[in-house]
Amino acid sequence: MAKRLIPLLNRVLVEKIVPPSKTHAGILLPEKATKLNSGKVVAVGAGIRDKEGNTIPVSVKEGDTVLLPEFGGTQVKLGDKEYHLFRDEDILGTLHDL
Repeated sequence: MAKRLIPLLNRVLVEKIVPPSKTHAGILLPEKATKLNSGKVVAVGAGIRDKEGNTIPVSVKEGDTVLLPEFGGTQVKLGDKEYHLFRDEDILGTLHDL
């Protein structure tokens, strides 16, 4: 049975990107060189409400590549895939190709 998780409020569901452990030529990379806490946004919540009741939207959208903190987030397992649930304000930034 397939499941889809839709985050509530200002939560963001992220699938972490696993960096390659070796180059195309077959050279093994040390663990420190491959450590970049980034992930792909899978789903976002609707946003959080302010005191007046207005919705403040989440600052990222589905498909964005984001920079994540080293610690934090809630680990969620759906089927055989592993995801992490973060608050919008915990995400450090978005990554873009030049």
